[in-house]
Amino acid sequence: MGGDSPACAQGRSAPGKASGGALSPGAGKLCCAVAVLPPAMRPWRLAGSAPGIAFALLAALLLAVAPAAALPPPERLAVLQRGVNLTNWFRFPARADPASLRAYLDPAALAALRRARFGFVRLAVQPELLEDGQSEAAGRLAALDDAVLRLQAAGLGVVLTPHPRDWRPEASVSERARLLRFWRRLAPLLVRHDPRLTFAELVNEPVFHGDPAGWAALQAGLAASVRALLPRTTLLVSGNDWASLDGLLALSPLADPNLVYTFHFYEPPVLTTLGAFEPGLDPAALGRLPFPAPDRQACLAAAQAGTAGRTRAVIAYYCALGCDTAWVDRRIALAGAWARRYRQAVLLGEFGAAAGLMRGGPRAGRGAGRGAAGAAGSGGALWGYDDSMGFGVLPAGRGQTAAPLDAGVLAALGLDRGASPASASGAAP
Repeated sequence: MGGDSPACAQGRSAPGKASGGALSPGAGKLCCAVAVLPPAMRPWRLAGSAPGIAFALLAALLLAVAPAAALPPPERLAVLQRGVNLTNWFRFPARADPASLRAYLDPAALAALRRARFGFVRLAVQPELLEDGQSEAAGRLAALDDAVLRLQAAGLGVVLTPHPRDWRPEASVSERARLLRFWRRLAPLLVRHDPRLTFAELVNEPVFHGDPAGWAALQAGLAASVRALLPRTTLLVSGNDWASLDGLLALSPLADPNLVYTFHFYEPPVLTTLGAFEPGLDPAALGRLPFPAPDRQACLAAAQAGTAGRTRAVIAYYCALGCDTAWVDRRIALAGAWARRYRQAVLLGEFGAAAGLMRGGPRAGRGAGRGAAGAAGSGGALWGYDDSMGFGVLPAGRGQTAAPLDAGVLAALGLDRGASPASASGAAP
């Protein structure tokens, strides 16, 4: 936790995103508890009053306003505006055979994303699926190549990022080597794609807890190696501690001018993840927490009834903090200040909120919707298209019923409620 990080960032470590399990009936509802950017940093927001069910969130591509800044080409930065993560296509897929991977999203689903005004996807790839020794690794790699082609043909930029299952490169030289082998395996594929629509993020959420210098040194070497493999591709890099905001603030920029710096934001995690970072907490009780919560007693009355033990203590802790939109404004302003100081481009690569927040009903969302919940705004990506912290469209093999992109999520993002159906291989009921 950084020096400027108040207590309501407690528990910010791993947000505990869903990994492809069955979704709850409330899946796909974005009802998260963070706030909006200051007006000057808020280029993409919901017009008029936000719906009561939607908590305000943030998103902006924070660009240093400096003519001398060494940044990626502007047409590439323009692509990285409204985005969404594809979480279960090549990461924990329900079926990992090449044929199933090729069938995961149909043209109607991709067209629906474009009609909803998304400009890019962040495609999570589980490196283990592509490693030597996997009987179908070559077929999966070809399916990944085909996926990038189809996404780009639909007009979507692609940020490709490795999501290892359990790797800890801070503690294992062999896993550092595995990460480099991943990029050596993918580079011949990526160099064939349009560099204006192709982006490579070195790794998802590096940990290196309490060791920003250790991660910075490893990332510098990895970035140089990947740059040699992908000389024209815009690379995405991040800070330590799960690509947190504080991790970003601890970074010094690399010399490479063709970089975007990315961070993830799930603050305050007690609410956005319903305590997924700590097993045993009561998510239903946490779903009743209000935001903003300036009145401690009202907060306790809303959420603490019938709770005990650790859950009761966490609720009391949250209610004592008085988290509000101004606090989140201050947190995000730190990223903007970093971008201006170093003249760099910054992308909000992930944000989202547990679908279970919808179970809290109107009280859980009352008074908190003030603008866009918008990582798909100018410079961010919602987690995710096929995860319960976002739209909740089900992975392949879970049914064949087409469903629209969730209207509440679209409205919270400032997009059209009437976007066309997202006809993937299945959708949340």
